[in-house]
Amino acid sequence: MRKPLDSTTDGWLCGLAGVLIFSGSLPATRLAVLGLDPLFLTGARATLAGALGALLLLVLRAPRPERHEVWPLVIVALGVVVGFPLLTALALRHVSSAHAIVFVGLLPLATAIFGVLRAGERPQPAFWVFSAIGSGAVVAFALRHGVDASPIGDALMLAAIVACGLGYAEGARLSRRLGGWQVICWALVISLPVMAPLAWAFLPASFAAVGAASWWGLAYVSLFSMLIGFVFWYRGLALGGIAGVGQLQLLQPFFGFVLAALLLHEAVPPAMIAVTVVVIGCVAGARRFGRGAAASTRAPQAQRG
Repeated sequence: MRKPLDSTTDGWLCGLAGVLIFSGSLPATRLAVLGLDPLFLTGARATLAGALGALLLLVLRAPRPERHEVWPLVIVALGVVVGFPLLTALALRHVSSAHAIVFVGLLPLATAIFGVLRAGERPQPAFWVFSAIGSGAVVAFALRHGVDASPIGDALMLAAIVACGLGYAEGARLSRRLGGWQVICWALVISLPVMAPLAWAFLPASFAAVGAASWWGLAYVSLFSMLIGFVFWYRGLALGGIAGVGQLQLLQPFFGFVLAALLLHEAVPPAMIAVTVVVIGCVAGARRFGRGAAASTRAPQAQRG
């Protein structure tokens, strides 16, 4: 009989599944904004995912969040439902998806910082060394191969990383009580009164002018990036520790690079392989020394419902 996985290992596996799903987000967004307005894309993806989330909550009879949980859900919605999708969609009007992806290298560090500020995690000092080296490797790679990037696009991507890191940490903290799928579903439902009118206001004048690739991009970011990926991701952060599991995002740029090369035929520099090796080593080190973060967080409480 197979030995069941411990909660930390389960958390890292769920986190890896979430990262793999999220890796397609920027290439899919890049495809979508080729024919769709970024504001329409932001509203449409949240509206479609919100409708599915509402259906899940209704069918599975999930209990409503308690009053003190509403504001944290609003923070999650502002960070990952509105902020990150909108800012990245606007950024991708100025930079390629391959360039934008490298900024995701800063997301693990942002997530860890907010994990300390919002969830009270306390990783070991060596964890921060590995996190800084991993993030620094990705940033150095970006500076070397992204000199032709737009300052506006870079500023938008940096703002997106801050918003996303806060949304990740807040959502993971809530997932310990509500459960990962409930957190993202409620955050999407909360955002519906804003995002549905936004999608309607920026509806394309003619659907005939929108190519099939843009619709496929919208479908991916709505179903996978906005809903399914978060089910795995929030569970992973809640079980394995926000700071520790968050370091898996260091791998996301390189998964995304491969997708950008395959789907968008964007050039991927050979140096990516060397940086990837460094990043994998940093993720391994962060997993070892991030155990203090996981240990400092109590096991997820029994989820309501």
